[in-house]
Amino acid sequence: MSTAIKNPVLIIGGSGIVGAQAAQTLRRLHPDLPIAIGGRDIDKAKSVAAAIGNAEAVVIDLDRADLGLPDAEAYSALVLFVKDATLNSLKYAQAYKLPYLSVSSGVFEVGPEMAYYIRNPGSSPILMASTWLSGAALFPALHAAKEFRSIDDISIAVVLDEQDMGGPAAFADFERLTQSAPNPLIFKNGKWHWIKDEEINRRIIDIDGVEAEASAYSPLDVLGLGVATDAKSIRFDLVYGESASRRRGEAFSTEIIIEISGELKSGEPAKTRLDIVHPQGQAPLTALLVALGIERLLGLAGGEKVAPGLYFPDTLIDADYVIGRMKEFGTVFKQDNATNHLWVSGEKRHITRA
Repeated sequence: MSTAIKNPVLIIGGSGIVGAQAAQTLRRLHPDLPIAIGGRDIDKAKSVAAAIGNAEAVVIDLDRADLGLPDAEAYSALVLFVKDATLNSLKYAQAYKLPYLSVSSGVFEVGPEMAYYIRNPGSSPILMASTWLSGAALFPALHAAKEFRSIDDISIAVVLDEQDMGGPAAFADFERLTQSAPNPLIFKNGKWHWIKDEEINRRIIDIDGVEAEASAYSPLDVLGLGVATDAKSIRFDLVYGESASRRRGEAFSTEIIIEISGELKSGEPAKTRLDIVHPQGQAPLTALLVALGIERLLGLAGGEKVAPGLYFPDTLIDADYVIGRMKEFGTVFKQDNATNHLWVSGEKRHITRA
C-alpha cells in the first residue's frame, strides 16, 4: 500500500537519535514510502536520508510560518520529534491539511494544540502521541484492562536508565517535563488531582524484585487511560536511574510495570501485574510506536486514511496489533515469577498475556 503515497512523510527531528530510528522503522514497515528528514543540520539529515533510501533531506526553521520550506514542496504527513514552542509545525500541517503527529507535549502543555484544533477542526487529523514512548505503556495497559468488569486502580511505573536519554532534544524535553512542569496529575478516587510534597514519591518493585524510589509523572497516558477505562484511580510514576539489566552488568534496557486491580468479568476480585522490557532501551519502542501512528494516519494499516480530528493513539490503533508489533521488534513481555499471574480471592492462578 505504500506505493499509493506519492509525497514524502516529513519527520522534523528525523536526524536525531529517536527520529532517525523512527525513519528506519517506517522504512522497514513500508519499503516504498517516501520520507523527508527535516532538521537544522542538513548534513546530518542527508546522512540519515542516505542510510534509509528513498528519502530526501530538508532544512527546517521552526521560527518561520513556512518552516523554511519551498512553496513547491508537498508532503503527505508531518511528524514532530522536537518541542515546537511556536506550533508553526501544527499550523503548517493544518494549512496544507496534513496528518500531524507530535510526541513532546506534557499534560500541562496540550492547551495550545487543542486550541488550534478547535479553531480549525476540519483541517487535519492530529495525533497527540505524547504518551510514554508514544504508547508503549498505554496499549498493553488497555489490553490487560479488557479482562476487568470494573477497575479500582491502574498503577504504571516506568524505568528510564540515565544512560538511555537519547540526544539533546530528548534531554531538553525530559528536563522541561520534569523540572518546569507544575505538580503531576493523577486520578484518585474518581477525581483529577494535582499532587505535591509527600504524595509525589512512592516505592515500587522493579522487574527483578528490587525496591526502587519512583516519582509521579504525568504523560498523556493518564488522560487516555482515565477516559478509556473508567478506573477509579490512575497513577503513572517514573524511575530515572539504573535499569535492572544494567544493574546486572548488562546493557541498559527500558522497563514498564503495569498493575491493575479490580473486578473481573466473572465477578471475582483480582490484581494483575505485567512487566515489559525492551533490551535496547527506549528509542526502538518510541520509534516503532511513532511509525505505527504514521502508517495509521496515512491508511497504510488498520483502515482508511484518518479523517480530520483530534486523537489519542488508542482511538486509532488496535492494541492487539500494537502488542504484536512490539514483540516483533524485540519487546519482551515477562511471564515468570509473579509477573503475568492473576490473584483471585487470594489464590494465584497463571494466565497467558499478550
